[in-house]
Amino acid sequence: MKILNFGSLNIDNVYSMDHFVRPGETTASLKMEIFSGGKGLNQSVALAKAGAEVYHAGKVGVDGQMLIDVLTQYGADASLVKMTEGRTGHAIIQVDKNGQNCILLYGGANQEITAQDVDEVLSHFNKGDMLLLQNEISSIDAIIEKAYAKGMVLALNPSPISKELLQMDLSKITYFILNEIEGNEMTGEVEPEKIARKMRDIYPGCIVVLTLGKRGVMYYDGKSTYTHGIYDVQVVDTTAAGDTFTGFFLSTVMAGEPVPKALEYASIASSLAVSKNGAAPSIPTMEEVKSAHLTQKA
Repeated sequence: MKILNFGSLNIDNVYSMDHFVRPGETTASLKMEIFSGGKGLNQSVALAKAGAEVYHAGKVGVDGQMLIDVLTQYGADASLVKMTEGRTGHAIIQVDKNGQNCILLYGGANQEITAQDVDEVLSHFNKGDMLLLQNEISSIDAIIEKAYAKGMVLALNPSPISKELLQMDLSKITYFILNEIEGNEMTGEVEPEKIARKMRDIYPGCIVVLTLGKRGVMYYDGKSTYTHGIYDVQVVDTTAAGDTFTGFFLSTVMAGEPVPKALEYASIASSLAVSKNGAAPSIPTMEEVKSAHLTQKA
């Protein structure tokens, strides 16, 4: 079974800061580094490192060959990535002394996905294949509609949340993988259990995977509820934490493993990722996850 990730590809400009820049403030960064990124690329790398057969579709500008190379380097199929004449999407990321981040996105080529692109990409996939989406490219609604018509299994990481996304018909999504802030935006609820149940009310039959920061993660499918905590690691950079979790969870589930094992692997993988700098380079392999000896926090 193949996984298609129709997602963003960004060049990440990462600035290490003592603290996030405040309104009206001018301050110097401690250092500046350039990494490959974008939620789409990060999740494809995570899927590939977790052992999935993943194909990435999307667009880059003339300055984006490095992103295609990164996908290929880590084992994702990048043959469906197109190059346009414009600029590649990019992000300006501040990482503070505690490893937390704030991110400013510029869409660039990510916002040039057309209906023709969607038809061409989906022609390579069949019923039962999985489609993974985030909210950093254009034509999301068309991709959902056409992939569902083909009988694909749809997974959505609704990040970043936008008014346009919430106005789309998301009833065709099977897996929602989201954090509690996104869950609140989609349901109006605050407590994790209420978010999960409200998601099921709004989108009957969906599966909710709700990441809760220091409280770990909760899975709810209407019948079963599973939770998993976080691990005790030194946090260096949280940029790819959520993307790593998404890739390892879906890869493990699609491989036929039980949900608790998928939550375990995904939690270990994201813990390992935040202990290193960068996005794609910080994502561990499945071998590293299985051999990790981490202590789960109480």
